[in-house]
Amino acid sequence: QVQLAESGGGLVQPGTSLRLSCAASGLTFNKYVLAWFRQAPGKEREFVANINRYGGVTNYADSVQGRFTISRDDAKNRVYLQMNSLKPEDTAVYYCGAKGEWMVSELESWYDYWGQGTQVTVSS
Repeated sequence: QVQLAESGGGLVQPGTSLRLSCAASGLTFNKYVLAWFRQAPGKEREFVANINRYGGVTNYADSVQGRFTISRDDAKNRVYLQMNSLKPEDTAVYYCGAKGEWMVSELESWYDYWGQGTQVTVSS
């Protein structure tokens, strides 16, 4: 059974950093492309970042470009999202997604597996 589990969220002040982690099990991790999405209350789930197999290609939403970094550690079956210079508008539940494919996408529907999410709240 494929399972993804996010962790690392919390309540932080603007301008600080968080590192989210997503642990995967039940899959051959290095054969999956990975992504982070987020969903704020009353809004649709939106793309944040993705990463291809082997980590050579990454993509970011304009809203997080230059502040967030996605990375993967296939030896640990984990994908990370380093979030710097956090803003209140980054407040959301963050989800990791995975798909056993070579192609990455910014569309939620592309990904087959999802975690339960981790809450990130950025507030003074």
